[in-house]
Amino acid sequence: MRKFILNGSIISAIFGGFSTIQATRKGPNDWRTVLMWVSWGATLAIAIGTVIKQANDSE
Repeated sequence: MRKFILNGSIISAIFGGFSTIQATRKGPNDWRTVLMWVSWGATLAIAIGTVIKQANDSE
């Protein structure tokens, strides 16, 4: 679990999630908001996949 919490890409994705939430709350809700959430989801999935791959490679 520590490898996920302390990884830089995961931390960056979490901060990106906070900014996405703020943009959703304060900005207009249109097609760009949907793309922002899809982009954040893809970023988070890639970050998690990278951590898992690094963990498997180190074993």
